Amino acid sequence: MMDWNKLLSTKRFGQDTIEPISASRSPFHKDQDRIVFSSAFRRLQDKTQVHSLIESDYVRTRLTHSMEVASVGRSLGANAGQIIIDRYLKDTNFTPAEFGHIVSAACLARDIGNPPFGHFGEDTIRHWFKTGPYSRGELSPLTNSEILDFLNFEGNAQGFRVLTKLQNWRNNGGLRLTYATLGTFMKYPRASEITNILDEDCAGKKFGIMQSELETFKEISSELGLLQRGHESYWCRHPLAYLVEAADDICYSVVDIEDGVKLSRLDFGETEELMLRILGKAPHRYSEFKDKSEKISYLRAKCIGHFIGEVSEIFADYEKEILDGTYKGDLLRHSSNAAIFIEIENLCKKHIFNHQERVQAELRGSEILTATLDAFYIANLEWEEFCLSGSEPSPRSSVIMNLFSATKNTTKSRYDWLLEVTDFVSGMTDSFAVRQFKDLKGVI
Repeated sequence: MMDWNKLLSTKRFGQDTIEPISASRSPFHKDQDRIVFSSAFRRLQDKTQVHSLIESDYVRTRLTHSMEVASVGRSLGANAGQIIIDRYLKDTNFTPAEFGHIVSAACLARDIGNPPFGHFGEDTIRHWFKTGPYSRGELSPLTNSEILDFLNFEGNAQGFRVLTKLQNWRNNGGLRLTYATLGTFMKYPRASEITNILDEDCAGKKFGIMQSELETFKEISSELGLLQRGHESYWCRHPLAYLVEAADDICYSVVDIEDGVKLSRLDFGETEELMLRILGKAPHRYSEFKDKSEKISYLRAKCIGHFIGEVSEIFADYEKEILDGTYKGDLLRHSSNAAIFIEIENLCKKHIFNHQERVQAELRGSEILTATLDAFYIANLEWEEFCLSGSEPSPRSSVIMNLFSATKNTTKSRYDWLLEVTDFVSGMTDSFAVRQFKDLKGVI
């Protein structure tokens, strides 16, 4: 069984000294601030959430979505904190607010590794590796585990890399967040090569740890006392990670249909009916709203509040199972509105995710990312050949390599420079990706 005293470790990854703890600003509160003030977090303002490269400035970006998820997560964390303190930590100095800060910080960071153009960007990177370098046998210098890091490229694993290594990379430990926050961030605590996933284990359906960060997560899991799932590279989630997942799912479902109505892609009446079913009845004062946009926004707020209360109760019911490692699902599947979540998902697939404008944006994104990956890969491959045999790279590749100064100045393995390529591409905003594509194509 996991121990909350260990799970709430205030120790900072990559930092040997222990910071004094302020009564007014906990270490977990500092984690939030470090994430908010990072450049990787700011770049989320120009990364696709659902609607790619859209003209409207209303709809949510990755940044606004992350902030909304963090707000919901803070409430869920504080509610759970009170439950945990009452059950296990009455004689400690932990407060419910600190639990809220941990969950909120992890929520803020949850999309920090996502590439441009949303989940479609992830799909494009995976497809490029599979049909390009892998199909040509050019990944043979890599181990099987390293190959799978790219064939199954994951924004979640890239995010962990950003937090622990890439952001503030001159200092060991990346942002140097607390072990508690890093553990809570890890939604999928397994390496890419794990195939024997436990049935119905939501924490195992994707991977969250690249080979380059495997030793890092082993250290974090040891500090936190995370249980292993019968394999050295497959762990149980930190219990608070279930709240991060729930906060994200709540916001995805409710705000996606709100955005859909605001963009006239979903029918107001159908969306209103769904939201009222979630609430059970029209909320107090609802009749005072006349504008449809205001009505939907009001219902969205009420639905989120409803789910915060419901998920908090579900977490209390299953907390002991989560703590002993036998829980494998997600909290919202126990919701009384689980069937409505499926309806919302189907509605969004039909009218939002397959909308003509979104399809065209994804076509642009595919061309942009494929061309960029081609150019960066060829340049690095030619540079590798130059370092090994002295064969001169093309003038174009020589210029591109100025973007990869770390590789240019030191000899790196193919796995390492491929990581630098995906670091560069996944770190791009949508707009920067467009500009980079134009530069590569010579468009003035």
